[in-house]
Amino acid sequence: MKLVKSLLLGSAAGLIAVGGAQAADLPVKAKAVEYVRICSLYGAGFYYIPGTDTCIKLGGYVRADMVLGGAGDYGFRSSSSAANGGSNNRLTNYFYSRARLDFNIDTRTATEYGVVRTYADTVFSYDSQNVTGSNPSAFSTGSATLGLYHAFIQFAGFTFGRTVSIFDAPWQSYPAGGPDTIPGGSNHVTGINQVAYTADFGQGITASIALEDPTTQSNGQGNLWNINAANAATFVQGVYGNNGWGGTRSPDIVGAVRVDQAWGLAQFSVAAHELHAGYYGTTEPTGHPSDKWGWAVQGALSIKNIPTGAGDSINLQAVYTDGMSRENFQILFPQSFFMYSGTGVAGAYQSVGFAGISDGVFSSAGGGIETTKSWGFRGGYTHNWSPNWISAIYGGYGALSYSTNAKALICGNFAALGPSAGATCNPDFNFAVIGINTVWSPVKNLAFTADLSYSRLDQKYSGTISGANTAVATAAKPAAVYELKDQNSLNLLLRAQRTF
Repeated sequence: MKLVKSLLLGSAAGLIAVGGAQAADLPVKAKAVEYVRICSLYGAGFYYIPGTDTCIKLGGYVRADMVLGGAGDYGFRSSSSAANGGSNNRLTNYFYSRARLDFNIDTRTATEYGVVRTYADTVFSYDSQNVTGSNPSAFSTGSATLGLYHAFIQFAGFTFGRTVSIFDAPWQSYPAGGPDTIPGGSNHVTGINQVAYTADFGQGITASIALEDPTTQSNGQGNLWNINAANAATFVQGVYGNNGWGGTRSPDIVGAVRVDQAWGLAQFSVAAHELHAGYYGTTEPTGHPSDKWGWAVQGALSIKNIPTGAGDSINLQAVYTDGMSRENFQILFPQSFFMYSGTGVAGAYQSVGFAGISDGVFSSAGGGIETTKSWGFRGGYTHNWSPNWISAIYGGYGALSYSTNAKALICGNFAALGPSAGATCNPDFNFAVIGINTVWSPVKNLAFTADLSYSRLDQKYSGTISGANTAVATAAKPAAVYELKDQNSLNLLLRAQRTF
């Protein structure tokens, strides 16, 4: 019995030991997988970031553009897409293409102070090559470019970072589609660095104030022409002097009041911009003009669901500026440009139209800064034929005028162009755009657009010019007799876009 008992106890101990070893070798039970959960607090497309109470939404679009005809007809000095566009010769692209990817990230977190939001929007583009000079082998690099349109944090009514200006109408410079070069109001669609605060008074009424850095908008600040450094050879390109900005001393101060209702919206905006020049010459002892403040006011009105059909809308805006021209001829509009075409004047080689936009003009001979004034308006009407077809018409107009003293300073170089007897020098101009488009959406978030626009430069110079300073090497234009004449442009945009 003792032997049997010993065997049984030994066997039991062995089984316990083996069982313990096997239990130790078994894997620990895994935690339950935390699946991504839909976040319905902020609309469709938001999900909770696993392990957090923050919701995130990813989105963007892929776009393919083709511009035919003008392809940037005006020689926009600030636009690589239109290099030599105004030449209208063998250096000019008759078509222009772009492939673009837009990608944005939107996160939101509910807190005791309200929602904390971050938003970022990046754009990757690949554009056509351009001939950048009179040498046909000199092409711009056809490489991909990166843009950062939005990168901001919103908290307790404050916005910190980069986004559109509160001065802008909600549609920026596209009241019903159209090209980037519609005048008649502001446009910061590519963003501007700022600190802003918005107060919500209920009933759809809000008021905002912002401090914005004008050097961070696309293509920087406008022109502040130092006539002391003017070059007669660039006059015919719409460049009336060197850009004479000094360092920044104050941000732009911007305010807006807005009412959003079921019928649409109304907005009134104001802005102030410090004109702080450098020196008359290249060194400190040459002196400088005193600072001046420019300003701008803008009104915008949108009317929705008008009697012509459900979803139809009318967007309107008007602006006036004094020393703040970029709130009319906006950041995507070239600040100096030219265009050549035919002529009916006997003995003339071609005709040319050119224009230059500035916030102000100064010279040691003329004293302080002479601010430039402008006004303009835009509008658009959109009609929904069906859920799959939309058409729109739009237009914009901008007028710019220099003071009497500024004209005298600028026109001091006009004589170097060899004007004909009776020719007049007047740098004032008007610019108008009108167009129509149709959008077909065969399926949700896929759109095909055809947009036809006509532009006209109404310049105020008259007569003819001739002599060495009429030559423009980058456009392969020789020194010759040119008629000073208004110019026209016609563009057709074809676009395919998939939004996700």
